[in-house]
Parts: sequence; structure tokens; C-alpha cells
Amino acid sequence: MIFPTTPSQTVGPYYAIGLPWPQGPFVVPEGTPGSVRLHGRVYDGRGALIPDHLIETWQADPDGRFADMHGAGPDGPSALEGFRGFGRCGYEEGDGSYALWTVKPGRVPGPGGELQAPHVLVSLFARGLLNRLVTRIYFADEAEANASDPVLASVPSERRSTLLADPDGDGGYRFDIRLQGDGETVFFAL
Repeated sequence: MIFPTTPSQTVGPYYAIGLPWPQGPFVVPEGTPGSVRLHGRVYDGRGALIPDHLIETWQADPDGRFADMHGAGPDGPSALEGFRGFGRCGYEEGDGSYALWTVKPGRVPGPGGELQAPHVLVSLFARGLLNRLVTRIYFADEAEANASDPVLASVPSERRSTLLADPDGDGGYRFDIRLQGDGETVFFAL
């Protein structure tokens, strides 16, 4: 080899250029009956808020159906009016917070057909990350379903709480993401 391999470089952050859009945080249209606000903050390894991040989510509707536009889903597409299943929230110079308006998902079959607990799939992009981080948001008030979830069961018991969104008292859920350190969120290798 003539030249050494060029190291990976962090580019950006440029999240506010072309990626977020005004309706991105709305997985369901504003005013959808049963909608909830899913919100939190993103922290770095020192516990400082990360002002420049992008969060993408994917989930089922309350009946466990996806926004299937191509007819590939096993049970057909969601019948929930305006349900996209996909959300995106990002700020280039924010305050470290995010918020999405969605519905609480239903249970969906996982590998082997076992029902998974209600959850939201999350991809996080932020400064200093060369690749996205992938995690899940489960709901703390779904203890019975969480106890039988095969993916959650694969996480060491002392770390499972980092995947639980807590009711916020206003009908929504709070889920903070910590990249490192005390209470580090569990991330999955894909």
C-alpha cells in the first residue's frame, strides 16, 4: 500500500440543514385522539446536554400495525388516520431536548413469533458520532409486557431501566438518553 488509510472524520453537525421538517416530530397528526408527547433530553458522557442531535423513531400503532404503504406487513397497514410510524426531531443549536407526538404502540411479534412489549425504535445521530446509535424506548407502565419481552430480557437486569420511558404526569412520557457514564442508555449493535 502506498498511502496509509485515511481515518474517519466527524463532519458537521449539519442536522438542521435539510433533515428536520416541520411535521417531522408528528408521528400522528396534531389532535389525534390518544396521542402522547414522548420527550426528553440527550446527554453526553460528562452529563452535559447535547444541543446538536437528530432522533429518528419507528413504531407500530396501538393495534400493533405499521404504516405499511407497500402491502408487505403481515396484518395489513395501520388503519389509524394519518399515522406515519416514523418521527424525526433534530436541532442544530437546540437545548438538548427533543419531543415527538405519537401514540403508544401495541405489541408486535418478534423473532420466533413471541410478542414484544410496546416499544419505539430509536436512531440517534449527534456530534462526535461516526455512526448512529440504536436503542429502544419501552414504557415503564407496561410491567407485565416488559417482563416477557425477549429483547428486553437480553439486557442485564440492572441496565433495563435505561430503556424505560416514565409517565410525565401530563399524559406523556419522558425518556432521557445518556451516551456514556452513570445511567448510560443501552444501545444495540446491529
